[in-house]
Amino acid sequence: MKIVFGFLATILIVSLAPFSFASDPSPLQDFCVALKDSTTPVFVNGKFCKNPNMVVADDFFFSGLNKPGNTSNAVGSNVTQVFVNQLPGLNTLGISEVRIDYAPYGLNPPHLHPRATEILVVLEGTLYVGFVTSNPANPAMKNKLFTKYLNPGDVFVFPEGLIHFQFNVGKTNAIAFAGLSSQNPGVITIANAVFGSDPTINPDILAKAFQVKKNVIDSLLQAQS
Repeated sequence: MKIVFGFLATILIVSLAPFSFASDPSPLQDFCVALKDSTTPVFVNGKFCKNPNMVVADDFFFSGLNKPGNTSNAVGSNVTQVFVNQLPGLNTLGISEVRIDYAPYGLNPPHLHPRATEILVVLEGTLYVGFVTSNPANPAMKNKLFTKYLNPGDVFVFPEGLIHFQFNVGKTNAIAFAGLSSQNPGVITIANAVFGSDPTINPDILAKAFQVKKNVIDSLLQAQS
């Protein structure tokens, strides 16, 4: 029943997306099923279009969001993506979908989507969620944090491009579904990007940016390697 509720909720999210100001440009045709074939003459939104006469129902189909993701990792969460690479029919439609599984006290760590707003609905468990505003015009002011505890049936929205997170505060597993306003919203996990890039950012730069001693940065870089 909870999974059915989740699917109904995400259908609502997706159905509302075309009426919002999505990040992706509006399509000029019914659909453009994505192909990797570089010889195809039509190129839209970073993907080549499949011949409309060859399009089938399976091009608009994805199965498996009823299955829990593997949360046996350092942060205790798993994101199952349904972006354009997983569902070619999303190309040019300006929407996508994810399922997020959380182990007890699991975290979807601070991250951002550079090309999408995210709207999240909780199916199971209790999540502590939040996002941080961009730098204020007045340098004397601090970035503002908005947080909320969410229970099954609750919905929360994360504005496009802002750092946000979800933390399972309960002793049982939690599940959430989210819709995003882009076929390929992108994900930048802050800790991974800053401390796990290849090649690594100069430790002296990071030490000055975070106002800590270099040995602290060295430890963080080693942890990400």
